[in-house]
Amino acid sequence: MTNNTTQTLLSQLQSMTTVVADTGDIGAIERFRPIDATTNPSLITAAASLPSSLPLIEEALHDARAEGLAADALVDRAIDLLTVRLGIEILKLIKGRVSTEVDARLSYDTAETIAKAHELIDLYAQAGIDKSRVLIKIAATWEGIQAARALELEGIHCNLTLIFGLHQAIACADAGITLISPFVGRILDWYKKHDGKDSYPIELDPGVLSVREIYAYFKQHGHKTEVMGASFRSIAQVTALAGCDLLTIAPALLAELSEETGVLTQQLSIENAKQPPIASIDMTQEVFEKMHNDNLMAFELLQGGIGGFVKAREQLTSQLRQMAGIPDIHR
Repeated sequence: MTNNTTQTLLSQLQSMTTVVADTGDIGAIERFRPIDATTNPSLITAAASLPSSLPLIEEALHDARAEGLAADALVDRAIDLLTVRLGIEILKLIKGRVSTEVDARLSYDTAETIAKAHELIDLYAQAGIDKSRVLIKIAATWEGIQAARALELEGIHCNLTLIFGLHQAIACADAGITLISPFVGRILDWYKKHDGKDSYPIELDPGVLSVREIYAYFKQHGHKTEVMGASFRSIAQVTALAGCDLLTIAPALLAELSEETGVLTQQLSIENAKQPPIASIDMTQEVFEKMHNDNLMAFELLQGGIGGFVKAREQLTSQLRQMAGIPDIHR
């Protein structure tokens, strides 16, 4: 915490939390210079629409063609190449790590998720990027968590995404996952729609409370897995989680935080996470599935999140097929 009211909220936040840029836009990363950066299929698709990405797309298609692949495999390979090359460009601008997501269509297939993660890490390695600078991003299904468990044992670090419930977070911590991404804004959106409310006061915001509960559980029970709040709708949600291990924030909100001043109070810390006590849960697959099925919000949002990422990849597939002169099967 600081008493210097002339400091921006962003600069104060950076003194308490690792601030991550939630974007694939190279220009935004150049502006805010975060420690880490996260991407997902939606962000990659958005980044691919920028004129600055055209050379990377053309290069990815060229190299995929050189492998002699059939149309569908060619486009899938080009997407992987493009995703990694955007990651490489991002890594030129940051000191930390980039999160690169596995194809969401593999979210319920442990073996295929592991295989795809190896492909992505190999592509980074071919460009001279050490695996320590890459987080493989995987949807937090039970199968995805088990894939990440195996990858972590190999020294491939993972970011488990689409976290909506404590059961997902605990399963990740038990599996030794490096990082998890609870989705603050999507949780709030679901409750607003479900409860027919226009808003919640920040102290009752369901997304904020979810991250605080996960953070407290991890600190109380000595889990090393880091918590990275994600999917923010307002700077109020961001500042309500000041002190969280990491926060990944979209450029528009980073801009707001960089323009506002005032005293920012740290909300989360290891010390204040000790109370009230939260009972430990033995997270077996059976317990996970029961808690998941009993949590309508988490059940719906995990399914919807995976579906949204699959749709974003299909949009990018259509764009690349058009550029490559391949008939588009998605129309």
